[in-house]
Amino acid sequence: MDKIVEQTYEIMEVCLLAGKIMLQSGAETYRVEDTMMRIAASFGIEKSHSYVTPTGIIFSAEGSEPTKTKLIRISERSTDLKKVALVNSISRSISSGELNLEEALNRLKDLENLNVTFPMRYQVAAASVSSGCFMIMLNGGWNDFIPAMITGGAGYISFMAFHRFVPIKFFSEFLASFLIGLISLLFVRIGLGHKLDTIIIGSVMTLVPGLSVTNAIRDLMAGHLVSGLSKGAEAFLTAFAIGAGIAFVLSFLQ
Repeated sequence: MDKIVEQTYEIMEVCLLAGKIMLQSGAETYRVEDTMMRIAASFGIEKSHSYVTPTGIIFSAEGSEPTKTKLIRISERSTDLKKVALVNSISRSISSGELNLEEALNRLKDLENLNVTFPMRYQVAAASVSSGCFMIMLNGGWNDFIPAMITGGAGYISFMAFHRFVPIKFFSEFLASFLIGLISLLFVRIGLGHKLDTIIIGSVMTLVPGLSVTNAIRDLMAGHLVSGLSKGAEAFLTAFAIGAGIAFVLSFLQ
C-alpha cells in the first residue's frame, strides 16, 4: 500500500509540474486541465480532478484511500508557447508509452529550467520591426517607419527594464507607454516624425495583451468562468495602463 501511495504522489507531481509549466507559459486553462488528466490516465489514475486558475492549480487523484490532493501556487506568468508545445509533446510521449514515470519527471524538470526564449537583442529587433510594420498597416506613411521602429524598440526595452525593478505589470506598462508617447512627441516636434497618432499606435502594439484577450475568450467559451474573467480583467488593466500612459503625455506635454 505504501508503494502505491508513493507512486500516486509521483504521478501527481508529474501532472502538477506539467500544468505549472504550461500555465506559466501562457496556456489556456482548459488545455492545462486536459493535459494533466491525460497524463494521470496514462499512468493508471482513471479518476482525477483538476481545478486551475491563473494563480494556482489544485489536483486530486482517486483510486487509493484516502483520495490525494495537492495544491501549487503560480506567482509568475509569461508568454512562451514553445514550452507549451514541448509539454504537449511530452504528454503525447507518455500516452503512447514511450516515457515511464521517472523519465517523464526528469524531462519536465529539465524543461522547467530550460530557457528557450530568444536573446534580448532579437526580441528588441522584432519589437522594433513589428512596430514599424503595424504603423504602416494603420495607414501611416513610410516617412514615419524609422521613428516608429525606434520608439517601439525603446518602449519594449523600457518595459523589460521597468519590470525588473518594479515587478508589477501595471506600472511597468504605464511607464513604458509614457515613454513611447514622449519619444513619439519628440520625433514630431523635431520634424523627424509626421503623424503622431500612427507612430504611437504602431509602437504600443508590442505591449497590447493580445494573447491574454484570446485566452480569456477561449476559457469563457470552454466554461471556465473564473479563469476567463480574471484573464479578461488582467487584459483590461494592461490596456488601461497603456492608454493612461499615452493620455498623460498628450494631456500635459503636447
